[in-house]
Amino acid sequence: MYKFEPLLKQTLWGGDKIIPFKHLDSQMDHVGESWEISGVNGNETIVAEGPDKGKSLNELTSTMKSQLVGKENYERFGNEFPLLIKFIDARQDLSIQVHPTDEIAHRQGKERGKTEMWYALESAPGAQLYNGLKQQITPEQYKEMVENDTITNALARYEVQEGDVFFIPAGRIHAIGAGCMVAEIQQTSDVTYRIYDFKRKDKNGNYRELHTKEAAESIDYNVLPDYRTVYQPTKNEGVQVVSCPYFTTAVYDLTEPMTLDYSELDSFVILIAVKGDGKLICNGQETSFRMGDTVLFPATTDEVKVEGTVKFLETFV
Repeated sequence: MYKFEPLLKQTLWGGDKIIPFKHLDSQMDHVGESWEISGVNGNETIVAEGPDKGKSLNELTSTMKSQLVGKENYERFGNEFPLLIKFIDARQDLSIQVHPTDEIAHRQGKERGKTEMWYALESAPGAQLYNGLKQQITPEQYKEMVENDTITNALARYEVQEGDVFFIPAGRIHAIGAGCMVAEIQQTSDVTYRIYDFKRKDKNGNYRELHTKEAAESIDYNVLPDYRTVYQPTKNEGVQVVSCPYFTTAVYDLTEPMTLDYSELDSFVILIAVKGDGKLICNGQETSFRMGDTVLFPATTDEVKVEGTVKFLETFV
């Protein structure tokens, strides 16, 4: 099992929750993101402890190959690790954005698109986010609404409660609002098209670049009645919340020991602790597992024992 050094990202909109959430000894401020597990070139996470300490995730992947990610995943993704895991803390609203599908990304000269999900952590009272269109609009209306600052009127808006899950397939317009803190699971891709940025200026007094044309090509204009994932939280068993071609995710809320059986699974597994305190035992090894920890298990893992009172996400491809 592998823990990685987090990559902390200071942002214009970042807050002050990630450092204490992850129990870090750091004076950094405006930390908007902690990249927990990343194989994105130039932003690769580094193994924090154990015999492989100091190696990057990409080094592990290219050395261990299917033993790390699974046979089918290695055939599909090669030496690129397929998931990117983050914690995000928004002190201010993030820009309204959209990600392309793989197919559209290829047409636009990008390597791949991005499908992702959010799991809401403890957020500020009244914090809200946008996810999906609430009314039918055309590509022409979309451009007009961006120009006249009314695009948010067309978006479904949700007040966020801890434990809420939002699935964001490529093409769905979305934005994290001020006061939200989430765990994010996504395809390994950094392709983001900024639709609208509330007319904000950066520290140099410039408006941030918008990608109106690329976004218009990428938006899924279908309207759904509800974009929040409805599930029944249950103690001491896994509750699947997302299953898509890019990842499968379940929520566990444990108050008693549990053994997770991965003997039939041809994939790595990532466990993300979102609340509580416990420990993980695997192949005679033991490691602490508390709020803010993210742990990667290679595809060769048969079982993991979890002890303690801990709530966590389990994700694999």
